[in-house]
Amino acid sequence: MNVSTTVWIATIGILIAAFVLDFVVVDARPHVFGPKQAARWVVAYIIAALCFAVFVWNYFGAEYGQQFLAGWITEYSLSVDNLFVFLVLMSSFAVPEMLKHRVLLIGVAIAIVLRGILIVIGAAAIAKFAATFYVFAAFLLYTAISVWRSHDEEPDPEGNGFVRLVEKYVPTSREYVGAKYITKIDGKRFITPLFVVILAVGTTDLLFALDSIPAVFGLTQEPYLVFAANAFALMGLRQLYFLLDGLLSKIIYLARGLAIILGFIAIKLFLEAVDGTTDLHPPHVTIAQSLMFIGTVLGVTVITSLIAVRRSPELALQSEISHALEESTEHRGDAIEHLGSEDPKA
Repeated sequence: MNVSTTVWIATIGILIAAFVLDFVVVDARPHVFGPKQAARWVVAYIIAALCFAVFVWNYFGAEYGQQFLAGWITEYSLSVDNLFVFLVLMSSFAVPEMLKHRVLLIGVAIAIVLRGILIVIGAAAIAKFAATFYVFAAFLLYTAISVWRSHDEEPDPEGNGFVRLVEKYVPTSREYVGAKYITKIDGKRFITPLFVVILAVGTTDLLFALDSIPAVFGLTQEPYLVFAANAFALMGLRQLYFLLDGLLSKIIYLARGLAIILGFIAIKLFLEAVDGTTDLHPPHVTIAQSLMFIGTVLGVTVITSLIAVRRSPELALQSEISHALEESTEHRGDAIEHLGSEDPKA
């Protein structure tokens, strides 16, 4: 796949334009993002991703079009797991409803940039070391097993080392000041909790990228398609947060489904690595077969979850999510104490 510099620049330019439009038009005045507005934007981003797939299909060929679709669907499904952490982060920092969209907008923009760096590193490793696929396969298999075993664990929003570093060395105010990122208190500059939670969203996403980027590389080795799949998935994820807020608890088998998908891609990567580095010729899993498998697993995951919750409502995770959010809110004082640790009088 020969992607010209012009196509790269145009793609990145379109993504930047979409963020600018979102920031200037949609988020011009911070407001509560309702389900109807979120649904319209979710549909818009899905249509945009499908239009991009058509472009790739026509411009580069059907095989690459299918690779993008498989990568995008996989990335989108894996990214849904981010929403649980976003829920806890929003509550832990007591983000006002009208500022949540801005937090996700800028946080996701940071995440896309950081993921782009990881994709460049991953592509360079694949090009230079033939054994990279073995490493990716082993890592994905390990992740799949971990996700399967820890499917009922609550996410930890305080495991972000970068945010802890900021909290320790940068004076931070205790209260939000509208949509401001920096404020003055007694003539001294402080960053606000809004600034910190945006950093938390953007950098915490890296933990998920370590799983999802190798997974997409297992479906396509084209950096352009890996980047595009990540970008479209994350952009749509922002709106999905507001649409699925409160409904995620009903997809009780989500972790199981994601573990199966990761395990499948790990096996696919291993077979491709064996085929490319040895004289053996194991079965080849086509991209169409990958698409069918991923779509089937996601469909079965959602349907079985909804059936199980309908039959036994107590299986829903709503009580656990609510408990986690309430507990995080109760401990907000401790979190803010860390934020202002450099100056208790902030």
